Amino acid sequence: MAKYVMWGTYCEDVLERRALYRQEHLDGLAAQKQAGVLITIGPTKDLTKVFGIYNAEDEASVRQLVESDPYWKNGIWTEYDVREWIQAV
Repeated sequence: MAKYVMWGTYCEDVLERRALYRQEHLDGLAAQKQAGVLITIGPTKDLTKVFGIYNAEDEASVRQLVESDPYWKNGIWTEYDVREWIQAV
């Protein structure tokens, strides 16, 4: 499987808006990690960006995971980009 990186952007009032969806979001990420698809994901310290690394068959698979996440569906993540990543070391 290939590795993919995802960079996304959070909405302006992320702390307030994510509260309703946070547990569902975290549960979904835990399931992806358990399945070996998600390597890591998290926000930047200033809570403006999100960064994730995935093991997936293709870019479309990663996009499906992102777009099915409650943060995407409810506007907590406002945009994202996925790129195949070549791990050098």
